[in-house]
Amino acid sequence: MGPVAAGASPVATLIYDGECAVCRASALWIMRRAMDGGALEILPCRSAPRRARFPHITDAQCMTAMQLVLPDGRVLAGADAMPELLRRIPRWRRVASLFALPGMRPLGRVVYAWIARNRMRVSCAITK
Repeated sequence: MGPVAAGASPVATLIYDGECAVCRASALWIMRRAMDGGALEILPCRSAPRRARFPHITDAQCMTAMQLVLPDGRVLAGADAMPELLRRIPRWRRVASLFALPGMRPLGRVVYAWIARNRMRVSCAITK
């Protein structure tokens, strides 16, 4: 990781299912919006760079849910990563505060789990 500009968040790494069209599109959407701040990089789950840099994250883990590796080494998975991802996107930071509202984290986990379970079906429907 390179130096971080003054005022920018240290770089976090989003690991996603690179074989899923929905996951790829989502990761690229997030990356494009976070690039200005230099606060995020993305890596496909089954890539050699991911395996070399983050061997403690298994293919099974990152094929089940996106993994966000924070600069301090902590790993947030699935819906639990969303508030931190949103904080790293300049125009979406305020949305991250919604996850602090009562009931939002459990609801976010249910919605994320449904999307994750059905992502290939959704991905196939979108790409037809």
